[in-house]
Amino acid sequence: MNRRIILASFAHEEDLHAAVGAARQRGWEIADVYTPYFVHGLDRLLGWRRSRLPVACLSGGMIGAALALWFQFWTTAQDWPLNVGGRPWNSLPAFVPAAFECMVLLAGFGVVFAWLFRSGLYPGKKAWLPLTGSTDDRFVVALRDPGPTAAPGMVQQTFQECHAVSLEERDEEVQP
Repeated sequence: MNRRIILASFAHEEDLHAAVGAARQRGWEIADVYTPYFVHGLDRLLGWRRSRLPVACLSGGMIGAALALWFQFWTTAQDWPLNVGGRPWNSLPAFVPAAFECMVLLAGFGVVFAWLFRSGLYPGKKAWLPLTGSTDDRFVVALRDPGPTAAPGMVQQTFQECHAVSLEERDEEVQP
């Protein structure tokens, strides 16, 4: 989808916080924010809800532990029951180490695949960077054009007050 966006570049993290806060206070829609590193508090400032990756981790871990316990019980007690040293066929303490390892493995896979799916990263995807240096040493706010709701020049003035290094308007496809 082609839209008109305004890209504002900032040199410091504090300026980015001020710009995002000012844009949210005025009700402008922020398409995305590009930073060279994780900026603490930016997710709350943007109004994003908490990540659900821990749920993917817990689900993967529970599935891994359950599959490992079931498989070990099935192989030792049902499919090929052997009495080794007088121990019972379904000895749970013997199953714990392998179940733990499968739990950790599938929990890790669950987090990785959920993150790749949610972030839209997949092999062959073309990278889209809004401005040169946006992930090297600049912080960039991609703002959807507020249109007639903002006075002409209001966006530029707001970002200049927040110490914007550069401002640019484009008609480009904004990546989701």
